[in-house]
Amino acid sequence: MELSTTPGASSAKSDETIKVLSLNCWGLKYISQDRTHRLQAIAEELYKSHYDLVALQEVWVTSDYQTIRVILSTILPFAKFFYTGALGSGLAIFSRYPILETHTHPYALNGAPIDVAAGDWFVGKAAVSIVISHPMLNQVEVFNTHMYAKGGDEGSEIHRAHRIVGAWELTKWVRLSAALGRHVIVVGDFNDVPASLAITLIRDHACLTDAWTATHSCGLSPPAGSALSAEHAIQEFGVTADSPLNTYTANKTLDPSAKRWQGKRLDYVFYRGPLRTTGNTSILVNDRIRFINGHSDDDQISPHIDPVLHCVASRVVLTSQVPGHRFSFSDHFGVEAILKVRSSPAASSFIPHLPAAPPVWGPKSAAPSSQPYHDVLPAPIAADPPEPSSPEGGHMSQHTLNRILQNLTAAYRLSQLNSKRHLGVFVLCVVGEIVLIVGSAWQPLNAVNPLIVLTGCILAWLGTTMLYCGFIFGKWEINALMTVIEELELFKGRLENE
Repeated sequence: MELSTTPGASSAKSDETIKVLSLNCWGLKYISQDRTHRLQAIAEELYKSHYDLVALQEVWVTSDYQTIRVILSTILPFAKFFYTGALGSGLAIFSRYPILETHTHPYALNGAPIDVAAGDWFVGKAAVSIVISHPMLNQVEVFNTHMYAKGGDEGSEIHRAHRIVGAWELTKWVRLSAALGRHVIVVGDFNDVPASLAITLIRDHACLTDAWTATHSCGLSPPAGSALSAEHAIQEFGVTADSPLNTYTANKTLDPSAKRWQGKRLDYVFYRGPLRTTGNTSILVNDRIRFINGHSDDDQISPHIDPVLHCVASRVVLTSQVPGHRFSFSDHFGVEAILKVRSSPAASSFIPHLPAAPPVWGPKSAAPSSQPYHDVLPAPIAADPPEPSSPEGGHMSQHTLNRILQNLTAAYRLSQLNSKRHLGVFVLCVVGEIVLIVGSAWQPLNAVNPLIVLTGCILAWLGTTMLYCGFIFGKWEINALMTVIEELELFKGRLENE
């Protein structure tokens, strides 16, 4: 049963705190090592940790989901397992709060069907969500995602473009949810580092606050020449993948960036408040800029005090080995965030102490804001020229937008080239089949016939595959890239006219 609801289960926990966990469980059947023992141990650890929301990725086997659901049913009575693609999304969400709605949003691009080893296209990577009923926040939409994996931020343009397309789609779903008056929590395995274009797009355009940077005084990368230990990378920089402390990745060949970082931060917890419309202006419900600078005649500030979310703590968890065994819980560590629900009056006496703005040695356009979304809207990076910004339009800089468009345009041209190459191979296969058919009628040796038949079968398979990849998938990829390019061009034009 994919949707579990056990209303009879209750908890005495305070509703002022929401404890969230995101974990990639690495639950591939027949491929992932020690899967059964690890998933059982993960469920037991989650039970002891008393989370309010748990989002899991790579739970590919239904029986593993059922095992986790049974163990967590008394503390997280509401759960949803999501299905996409041919092999399933591997995504599941467990909640202490009642589930009102569920949504599944498959990404338009998830790698290529010819890349069987990666498998992203077959599973149908997606962003899924549940809408929960929270006693203090009313409706909260919780997104769980697992984005396209191959390539990393240093991979080819086409691989980065697939993640950027997914990031753009995710931001639109988040903004739509906020426009409906919901608080939004976004978690998952994003398969990209904090300074990447995809994460910058998600964070900035969707007006999301990164729970890690809201609670840690760290930059996007360590200072030049600094010696970074694996423990320090986890504790201060939130490394969740490719860590030398993980038994499954300790001997993995890493790129130079991952070696310097002692791993990568690929797993995140983001959050934001709803959008409220007052008069002719759309504002974040917890944006206090108007209380400080005054408000226009069209804006009528409601006397109602709206609750807001603030992250008070975050950490990387499940970094030890499974009790009684000599292997880790997964090839990823989990990321935990504790969100506090607070009221949002004009007075600022309750504003919590925040860490100082972190030093940034990474790309200037990708630097995260040190301010949580409910205090002020993050300003553009100082190194960029001042640009108009609004809560409704996000605060993505022109520099970042131009880099994204450059990447997508380069990927668009590469996709066209790949499509032509695949179709060219298809034509050669057709020619080869014709040659075999004609040649078989003239060759006198019967012993050669089986070889001709085998060669013909191989050419038929290869030609069919190239026709699908070159025409059907090729056109699919080209059209998806062009759609996002046009949408971003329209958004860029709107920013320039503001």
